[in-house]
Amino acid sequence: MTVHPPKDRLPFINREISWLHFNARVLQEAEDKNVPIISRLRFLGIFSNNLDEFFKIRYATVKHIVKSGEYSTKALGGFNPATILEQITDTVIKQQSHSLEVLESINQDLKKENIFVVDETQISDKQLKYIKTFFSEKVSNALSTIMLSKGNTFPILRDTEVYLAVQLKFRGHLNDNEATRFALIEIPKHINRFVVLPKDGNKNYVILIDDIVRLCLPKIFEIFDYHSIDAYMIKITRDSDLDIEEDLTKSFVKKIEESVKGREFSKAVRLVYDKRMGKEMLNYLIENMKLDSTDSVIPGGKYHKRSDYMLFPDMGRSDLVYQPTKSLPVKGLEKRGSFLKKIAQRDYLQYTPYHSFSNIVNFLREVAMDPKITYIKITLYRLANTSNVVNSLINAVKNGKKVNAFVELRARFDETANINYAETLKEAGVNLISEVPKLKVHSKMCVVKRMENGKLKYYGFISTGNFNENSSKIYTDFTLFTSNNALLKEVDKVFDFLDSSYIIQKFKHLIVSPHYTDKVFIKLINKEIKNAKIGRPAYIKLKLNNITNYGMIKKLYEASQKGVKIQIIVRGICCLIPGVKGVSENIEAISIVDKFLEHSRVAIFCNNKNAKVFISSADWMTRNIKNRVEIYESNTEEKSIVIFGIKEKGYLLARLIADHLRAISDINVIQGRIIFDESSCGRRVTTDMDKETFRNQSIVLIDDVLNTGKTLMYATKYLLEVPLKRFKTLVLINRNHKAYPIKADFKGLSLSTSISELVDVKFSGKQVTAYLL
Repeated sequence: MTVHPPKDRLPFINREISWLHFNARVLQEAEDKNVPIISRLRFLGIFSNNLDEFFKIRYATVKHIVKSGEYSTKALGGFNPATILEQITDTVIKQQSHSLEVLESINQDLKKENIFVVDETQISDKQLKYIKTFFSEKVSNALSTIMLSKGNTFPILRDTEVYLAVQLKFRGHLNDNEATRFALIEIPKHINRFVVLPKDGNKNYVILIDDIVRLCLPKIFEIFDYHSIDAYMIKITRDSDLDIEEDLTKSFVKKIEESVKGREFSKAVRLVYDKRMGKEMLNYLIENMKLDSTDSVIPGGKYHKRSDYMLFPDMGRSDLVYQPTKSLPVKGLEKRGSFLKKIAQRDYLQYTPYHSFSNIVNFLREVAMDPKITYIKITLYRLANTSNVVNSLINAVKNGKKVNAFVELRARFDETANINYAETLKEAGVNLISEVPKLKVHSKMCVVKRMENGKLKYYGFISTGNFNENSSKIYTDFTLFTSNNALLKEVDKVFDFLDSSYIIQKFKHLIVSPHYTDKVFIKLINKEIKNAKIGRPAYIKLKLNNITNYGMIKKLYEASQKGVKIQIIVRGICCLIPGVKGVSENIEAISIVDKFLEHSRVAIFCNNKNAKVFISSADWMTRNIKNRVEIYESNTEEKSIVIFGIKEKGYLLARLIADHLRAISDINVIQGRIIFDESSCGRRVTTDMDKETFRNQSIVLIDDVLNTGKTLMYATKYLLEVPLKRFKTLVLINRNHKAYPIKADFKGLSLSTSISELVDVKFSGKQVTAYLL
């Protein structure tokens, strides 16, 4: 019997709240006594670091949505964004409070191992002497101390750095008639936060540099005749979501650099403060930081930026931390000899860190030296600080190979590092691709071309993880080494798309975003539904970092209702709710948070006992799988769409877009031309089709350049003379000279120029180029 879902909205959990639940699971590792003690401290650091990044990006995003107006609930799947902000703050306050309890429990367990974390009130005379010397030699000159007053501009505080907010009280009044003065001390970040003090017998002592500064406050403020002095730690988090402007006059690298730099001055979205702080100081800080009701103000403990606990010293006690995992050999690859010869015989699948990342480096080192290799193509997303991958690519260029590398400059919080690597590779002679308009390249792949007996042979690898020697030791990821020509030719076609993103490729063996992923997975789910209906075996098994795409979740709910058994392992965000009667009772979902970070993505479909297995670098999130051709996004439920191009160039652009839509969808695309009779009074407008043809249809009106809006306005007026189902406008270049009350719903690029300048668009086959004259 088929159980239908309830008539009201299907059950989902908001992605932000689900993420907070995930971070709570990280905190559980910190309180798990089966985890080595110092590793527990490091999990506490991960919990704090995760929270910082969450507020920089997701909280800031929801805040923007709140301010965007009445339609903002749509952006969060129907959840009220103002309510979500309140829930986030309430949840974080509870989690922060619990994390302090966890930290205290860990400190008690450390004492049992003769490791004592002390503060400025718990030190001996011998330790005091050591601390004063350490402060004088290492800390004092590195401190930045700012006296605050009403007459001076409040300083810009650095994102996620920690400060001591100092309050000095005086018996009498100073010359400026103030009995209380405030100051800020920035804790130096280049000095290790944890200072190991001299041992006392078999007892080990650690003090935070924050407490060293607290202890030495009298020395720092010795020129003031104060009555009392108190210091409370604060930390702010700023909006760190990149805002990359669409300006043709700037290079993509320049835009990224400016956006990253802008993070330093972006709006604060969170203030964490020591809950012992008095109201006078707290109100002063909130007012001067210009925090409002949509910002999160979190009371905390004595210490902030607990992400530094990820670097807590091991105190020479290897038994108190996770032991490194010794990698196992990949059978067949461990023997000496040519890596390529082994791959030519069969495919190899490795799983780091249980297998060694060095196999990837060995592959690249060999192809860099092999005289028969002619071409190397690779994508780079996050790299190690010292990258053997980059070194191998540079060595390949020195050996006369052609090397194409796509470096994703928008890898979050690695933008600056990737820009530096891109410049290094470019200087070495690597051909760089660093921008696909509107898209972020998250795939991890490499293909090389080798001449064998006069014929071209392909070798390569596809991975779920970054080509990063450091993260490969703690991230679980699959890498497939192969010489399958059919598969690798398609990988090569992906690089063709990266180089010429206006050319839509077709694939048989790969599922490639943004054009095919959701469509192919829905087809695979439908097949499982069909098999379940006729009594055949039907199941779906997924391993993902996150699942947030409501369309895919709805499809999984449908499959569950039809009897398909679904098992999901989700490390992070899961907007799907399993086990709901009549909706998702055939779905089982668990999360794994442990010693290693579960990073690999896997999808398995029963396919009537002939399982189809996919590895991927993509989660089931809208940003990963949803089609980025916006016209198709807005008309996914339409059976047909009419695309009109204005004059010659608008018509050529419309034809290219129509070809794209036909390639990626089943929509019946009808193309028409807008014709202007310039000689007639009032600019007479006609089309090359009868009005009845597009009556009650979805219309997209396309032009190459939007100048004043006059042409678009006249064409719109003509089309609206008959009833339409939906109407949208699209331009390649928006010049922002709005003399007429009309806008482009979709635009390729925005360009700020004077009206006297000229933008010329040229068409050559499927290539479109815009020139500023």
